[in-house]
Amino acid sequence: MLAVTDLLVILWATFGAQVVRFGIDGRGSDVAASADSFTLSYTTFSAGLALVWWLALRVNGAYEAHILGHGAAEYRIIAEATLWVFAAVAMLAFALKVDLARGYILLALPAGIVGLWVARRLWRTWLGGRRVAGDLSHDVLVVGHESSAHQLVRVFAAVPEAGYRVIGVCGASEGQAIEGIPVLGRERDAGRVAIELGVDVVACADGHGLGSTGLRRLGWALEGSGIDLVVSPGLTEIAGPRVLTRPVAGLPLLHVEAPTFSGPKLAMKSIIDWIGALLLAVAFSPVLLVVAALIKLHDGGPVFFRQERVGLDGQTFLMTKFRSMDVDAEDRLEDLRRAQVSDRDRGVLFKLEDDPRVTPIGRFIRRYSIDELPQLFDVLAGKMSLVGPRPPLPAEVSQYDGDVRRRLLVRPGMTGLWQINGRSDLSWEESVRFDLYYVENWSVAQDMIILWRTIAAVVAKDGAY
Repeated sequence: MLAVTDLLVILWATFGAQVVRFGIDGRGSDVAASADSFTLSYTTFSAGLALVWWLALRVNGAYEAHILGHGAAEYRIIAEATLWVFAAVAMLAFALKVDLARGYILLALPAGIVGLWVARRLWRTWLGGRRVAGDLSHDVLVVGHESSAHQLVRVFAAVPEAGYRVIGVCGASEGQAIEGIPVLGRERDAGRVAIELGVDVVACADGHGLGSTGLRRLGWALEGSGIDLVVSPGLTEIAGPRVLTRPVAGLPLLHVEAPTFSGPKLAMKSIIDWIGALLLAVAFSPVLLVVAALIKLHDGGPVFFRQERVGLDGQTFLMTKFRSMDVDAEDRLEDLRRAQVSDRDRGVLFKLEDDPRVTPIGRFIRRYSIDELPQLFDVLAGKMSLVGPRPPLPAEVSQYDGDVRRRLLVRPGMTGLWQINGRSDLSWEESVRFDLYYVENWSVAQDMIILWRTIAAVVAKDGAY
């Protein structure tokens, strides 16, 4: 169904571009390309382009089961395959001295990429819901020592959308259970147990006693069974694009690239930030004006609330938000801190779910994150990014341990992994983990996914107060 959807989107992009460029009657589209030896109609050209485009997705692995439903790989493959196809078309047109309508290309290319991304996201939403319900997932046998197997089981359980459902463990004493999953044998029994259970994947935790020889024999035991073997390298908080496998004399070495904090990628991110913030500010200008008027009419106080935050390299700046609290909110803060009773550790964070200082208008704009829209002007000023770690207070930064200070290596963002994974419902440790993961592994493609998922998080209102 995914392949059929992609084909329909590609046909829509190609023939839609043809209709927009030349009209329904096709006037002026009798010849798409002409040379001394051949002519080609745009209808034939669109059909051929659609077929090559769709095949390029398949050849580049856009339908591999292990990338579907989670991560940025399938979005990246769509963009890369599409750009390669259009680059090849451009080079062939130049080499053959073929005159192609630039308007047709400029319409079909972005429409196709965006359409394919949207279709993938819709299918992901459906697939994620099915996987959370326990359907359409890979049955997994985890292999490893008790502590490492326990961690891997928890990782798989935390992200059911990835499609890994653990049904058994090999590594501890039989009869035990890890996170409610039965232990079915020792590590050396993994091949036999996997085949008897008929699992789809055998996942070896980073802490296992098989050794290189045992791991190789496990792979041999699974030959011909259709069962995949995956191995966790134990590199926590490091994403796949930074990890490259390089064989040296038959020994596979994992090369971990350093995180990127400069260069062309950062320049591209800055350009996207500026253009995106400008377009969003123009699009939401009516909302900004209405909210500003409502806040002013409510109590006559200031429209904006400016608070000192810590940004790139520890430099402070004044972050701008719509004022959502009473005018004397800051004066009442210490009294609320002393009175706070919470059964959840927030670390250095302080945020109440039912804060008495929040105004009725403020409660509404907080629920839908409208209070954060003025931060678009902070992005335009270069103080923030559209996507990044949560902008911390100076009091929070003063309590940072050494590792946590890495959050300050990139500009703070209006949204980020913390925004789409719980917002104010996150504990301090969870917030730090998401921020550090982003700093270590950020990419433009991941930023696009986070921006898209932010829309769903805002509409759902989860963790917003």
